[in-house]
Amino acid sequence: MIRLRIKNFGPIGPGLSENDGWIDFKRVTVFIGNQGAGKSTVAKLFSSFSSIEKALVRGDYEKKWFERKGRMKSQFLSYHRLENYLESSTRRSVEIEYEGNACTIRYVDGQLNITELTHEEYALPQVMYVPAERNFISYVRNPRELKLSSESLKEFLTAFDQAKDSLRGALKLPINNSEIEYDRLNDILNIRGPGHKLRLTDASSGFQSFVPLYLVSKHLASTVQEPSQSSQQPMSTDELDRFKKGVESIFANDALTEEQKRVAISVLSRRFNKTAFINIVEEPEQNLFPSSQWDILKSLLAFNSQGEHNRLVLTTHSPYIVNYLSLAIQGKHVQQHIISHGRENLLPRLNAIVPQEALLRANDVAIYQCNERDGSISRLPCFEGIPSDQNVLNEWLHTGNELFDQLLELEETI
Repeated sequence: MIRLRIKNFGPIGPGLSENDGWIDFKRVTVFIGNQGAGKSTVAKLFSSFSSIEKALVRGDYEKKWFERKGRMKSQFLSYHRLENYLESSTRRSVEIEYEGNACTIRYVDGQLNITELTHEEYALPQVMYVPAERNFISYVRNPRELKLSSESLKEFLTAFDQAKDSLRGALKLPINNSEIEYDRLNDILNIRGPGHKLRLTDASSGFQSFVPLYLVSKHLASTVQEPSQSSQQPMSTDELDRFKKGVESIFANDALTEEQKRVAISVLSRRFNKTAFINIVEEPEQNLFPSSQWDILKSLLAFNSQGEHNRLVLTTHSPYIVNYLSLAIQGKHVQQHIISHGRENLLPRLNAIVPQEALLRANDVAIYQCNERDGSISRLPCFEGIPSDQNVLNEWLHTGNELFDQLLELEETI
């Protein structure tokens, strides 16, 4: 179980009010709440600590390098622009703890401490943070020529370029019966729909938000789904250099038998071959019609289902996203019911409602609600595995109806 505990950091005050403060990150984890409630803060911290764990396992640096005073703030918190949250928390003791499969990390009052664990089952992940500002790189014709100040946006832009380069021919999109193609010569993405063709830079804001998210998620999910496949992303120059040195060290060790050398190389390879995809997405619903929100969520769930160790983390303001997750969970329940009763002939009907690759086990989903008033976090209760509709998003839908009723009452008094 991967989990995170946060106290007194930025908008987060006491943190989670249950489970001794531990936020469990399931196969699919969602954070809802008002602006400034801490949704993105939690997601960014999860991204940062997952990256530290990955770098430690891969051997990018020694443990003491990470633990050096000020390293967390300057190297990792600044990546997501969280470093100033430490200054805003001067009157409180900042506590952040992370428990992963390969290590535990504790950050208290500016000091980082790491405890390494045995990690035979650790799957080296491709960690991608998809920022809400992603539509910016679709709107600007030459984003590489701009001086982007956000490191996470720069990394996403790099992944976007790689995803474009991987396109071969037209790719069908799950929205509006459209497809996308890449003009390599002119570095232009074109969207084709029934009877029309236009550049992504000229498309609607919904497509400008959706296309980068979809392309990057699809590309990265395909590169890590099987370690042995040729789709694996190539190592960076630094990774390749360290891998070669590791192999040379193994073969130079005369104390090892040939069998032991083969095992050692296999272990070394696992430190560099990414076999999991951690996809952290801010506002997947951005600028999208409700039916399109369902389409992108189905796609993200399908990409997540491609790997046993994949994880999907979402922050959202949309009640539709939460309701559609309930569909995916209920769909899995119906599938199990169909199979247990020997009614497999009904599976095509189920698949027409919720595709098989988008079905979710109730135990694989956790939804947390962040409260901007006191910095608390609570886990959304469930009824028979289905997330409760008693949440802040649906409450505002009810509030709209109540305000309308008040207007009608006022009109009647005139």
